[in-house]
Amino acid sequence: QVQLVESGGGLVQAGGSLTLSCAASGRGFSFNTMGWYRQTAGMRRELVATITSGGRTNYADRVKGRFTISRDNAKNTVYLLMNSLKPEDTTVYFCNARAQAGPYEYQYWGQGAQVTVSS
Repeated sequence: QVQLVESGGGLVQAGGSLTLSCAASGRGFSFNTMGWYRQTAGMRRELVATITSGGRTNYADRVKGRFTISRDNAKNTVYLLMNSLKPEDTTVYFCNARAQAGPYEYQYWGQGAQVTVSS
C-alpha cells in the first residue's frame, strides 16, 4: 500500500512563505507525477502544481511566479515552496501521487495540510 505523509502547513502573515513537504512510500511502487492540489470553497480540489519524475512542472495560473514545486526522487518526496502568500491562498492543501506497480498506475492522496494566511 502507498502512504503519503504531508508536513509543513501552518499560519503565516500575508506576504510570507511556507514550504509543504510530502513523503511517499510503498513497497513495489515507483512514483510518476506528483503534485499539490487545494480545496476550493465548493469542496472540490483544484490543481496547484505538478511535477513529473523527470522534473517537468505545471502550475495553476494563480500561483505562477509565487509557488515552486520540486521533488527529491531518491526520497520520493515532493515539496511546495509558497512565497508571497495571500489570504486567498488559505485552504487545505493535498499531496497527490500517481504510483506505478508493474503495468498499473494508481492515484493516491495525502491527508491534507491546512495553510492559513492572515491579512
